[in-house]
Amino acid sequence: MTLQCPKCRDKDQSGHFVVRAGRFYRTSDSQWIQRFFCKGCRGHFSKATLDRCFRQKKRRMNFQIDKHLRGGVSMRECARILNIHRTTVQRKKTFLAIGAIEWLSKFRLKKQVHELQFDDMETFEHSKCKPVSITLAVEKRTRLILGFKVASMPAKGLLVKKAFKKYGPRPDHRKLARIELFEELKICVNEHATIESDQNPHYEPDVKTHFPNASYMTFKGRRGCVVGQGELKGGGFDPLFSLNHTCAMLRANINRLFRRTWCTTKKISGLEEHIAIYSKSHNERILAKISA
Repeated sequence: MTLQCPKCRDKDQSGHFVVRAGRFYRTSDSQWIQRFFCKGCRGHFSKATLDRCFRQKKRRMNFQIDKHLRGGVSMRECARILNIHRTTVQRKKTFLAIGAIEWLSKFRLKKQVHELQFDDMETFEHSKCKPVSITLAVEKRTRLILGFKVASMPAKGLLVKKAFKKYGPRPDHRKLARIELFEELKICVNEHATIESDQNPHYEPDVKTHFPNASYMTFKGRRGCVVGQGELKGGGFDPLFSLNHTCAMLRANINRLFRRTWCTTKKISGLEEHIAIYSKSHNERILAKISA
């Protein structure tokens, strides 16, 4: 095996620069880790030096926290179940989200999509007077999540006056988020792909700008069924079923997106991390079924 010193990057082709230098017991997962010595820079390193979990004290908890967060458990309840501090859950969530975002980026590089569906789903941060839009893109038929973006949006309906009086003007970043998402999707979406969405008039200009040769189709929005609480549509065939079903699964598996819940998002960055963690596990389950 070729070893490389992370400090001086000297390669061990002949066994001259890097040699074994004992081992140590890692209590966080009860394993013995090999240590090495670099004769070039006179420095020590180990097999764990370049690991993503380097210097983590509770790496055993990574899988458990990931499983709970994508299974409808709140962060505080996750801390109670695992008997750890909620700050640990917060830090682990950020760590897991970074890995999930990297996984999604690599997934897009290997994917070639010919049928794409996208739309916005709404939630809020801290209060219903501060709504948030989640732009989600999925592959039709397989329901694989290709990307998502979270953006702030102004209040609407009966909450406009109350929201403006209490929090002031709220920026609308939905168009910027949509543009960023389309830029990311250019890697995996075929030039002549079929793109589908509802009849929102703001979508078509952005689609034509980023995917000029694609076939863009729109469908009229429909009333949601009782079970889906708005995401799943009632009354026969739904042309946007793959997208709406995936949105319903986000509602069902991410605690802060539940309907009629007091577990709300406090920061948009936290919502992005949570969706990234779920998106990775969602795609892995589907890919496992496809390959089976």
